[in-house]
Amino acid sequence: MNDLVLSGQKKIAWAKRFMPVLTEIEKDFVEKQVFSGLKITVCIHLEAKTACFVKMLKNTGAIVTATGCNPLSTQDDVCEALRADGIRVCAKHGVSMEEYERHLEESLSDGPDLILDDGGDLTDIIHHKMPHLADNLIGGTEETTTGVNRLKNLAQKGEIKYPIIAANDAMMKFLFDNRYGTGQSVWDGINRTTNLVVAGKTVVIAGYGWCGRGAALRAKGLGAKVIITEIDEIKAIEAVMDGHTVMKMDDAAKLGDIFVTLTGCKDVITKEHFNVMKNGAVMANAGHFDVEINKNDLLSLSVSHEETRQNIETYALKNGNEIHLLAEGRLVNLAAGDGHPAEIMDMSFSVQALALRYLKEHKDELLPGMHYLPEEINRKIAKIKLQSLGAGLDELSPEQKSYYFCE
Repeated sequence: MNDLVLSGQKKIAWAKRFMPVLTEIEKDFVEKQVFSGLKITVCIHLEAKTACFVKMLKNTGAIVTATGCNPLSTQDDVCEALRADGIRVCAKHGVSMEEYERHLEESLSDGPDLILDDGGDLTDIIHHKMPHLADNLIGGTEETTTGVNRLKNLAQKGEIKYPIIAANDAMMKFLFDNRYGTGQSVWDGINRTTNLVVAGKTVVIAGYGWCGRGAALRAKGLGAKVIITEIDEIKAIEAVMDGHTVMKMDDAAKLGDIFVTLTGCKDVITKEHFNVMKNGAVMANAGHFDVEINKNDLLSLSVSHEETRQNIETYALKNGNEIHLLAEGRLVNLAAGDGHPAEIMDMSFSVQALALRYLKEHKDELLPGMHYLPEEINRKIAKIKLQSLGAGLDELSPEQKSYYFCE
C-alpha cells in the first residue's frame, strides 16, 4: 500500500468516527442493498467526508463514480484511497478548468441512474451538452445554494429534464451545513492560511444568507467588528438586529481589514473597491464559484503579484498598497483546509442519502422539475443526531396534543 492511499484511508477513518447519523442510515441501507445495481455519479468536494458517503453508497450495492466539484478542494490522497476500494474516480487536485470539465464529462460517460451535484455543473452538462443522458436518469440532487439558483433559472424556463431534489433547501442541510459548517470552516481556512489575528479587525462579509450569517457569527465571536453588505432589505435588517453594521461595499471597502464573499454572484468586489482598500487588506471567497472577486480588475491595477505564502497571492497595486488574495479567489474553506467539520457533513450527507432513496422509491410519481425533501425525512435525521448526542426530547401528552393542535 502506497503512502498516498494510507494517508487518504486515515483521513476517511477519522471522519467516519464523527458521522453517527450516516453510519446508522448505512446499516439499514446495506442490509436492504437499497441501491443494488444502480449507477450513481457523485460530484461533491472530494475530501474525507465525501469519501465516507461514497463508500456508503458502494456498500449499499451501487456502482459509484466520484468526481470533484472544484479542482482546488480535491484531495489526491482521498481519491487514491477510494480507487483502492474499487471506486471509479475522475478527479485530480489543481487541474485546469478544461481538465476539470473533462473529468465531469468522463464521470457521466457510463450513463448514471442517479446523480448528486454540488454547484450545478453536472446538471448543466446533462442539459446542454449530453441531453441524451436525461432519458435514463431516475433523478438527481443539488447540494448548494448556487446550484439551486441555477436550477431555479432552468425551472422558470421549464427546461428541467428529470426530477431533482433541492437537497440544499432541506432544513437539516442549510440550517447546519451552511450556517455552522461554512461559518466555522471559512475562519479555519483564513486563520490557517494567514496566521493573523481576527480580534480587533474590521471584517466585511458580503452576503447575509445562511453562509454569511454563520461567517459573521464566528467573526464576531473571534472579536472582530463586522460589516455586512447585502442587496436584500430583509436580510440586511436581520443583520442589523444581529448587531452588525450594514452598508454598501463602496463604503465598506474603505474600512475592512478582511473581506469574505459569500453571495454566489459575480463582481462583488471590483476595481473601484480595490483602489480604496487599506494597505494589507485580505480577501477571501467562500462562494461556490471563483467569480465574486474580480481578479482581472485586480491584475489591471497591479504592478506585480506573487505567492507570498502558501495559498496567498499578494498584489502590489499602482497606488503603493498591497492586497492579499487567499486561495486564488476559490473556496478558501476548502482550498486551505479540510472543509466543513465531519459532525456537520454527517447531517448533509444523510440528507443526500435519504433524498436518493426517495427518488428511487417515487420514480414513477415524480415529474421532471425541482422537488423538496419531505419534512419527515428532516425530522428523522434530527432525531438520530439528537440520540447520538445523548440529548433528550420532550413529548406531548394526549391532553397537551389536544390543546396544542386545537383538536
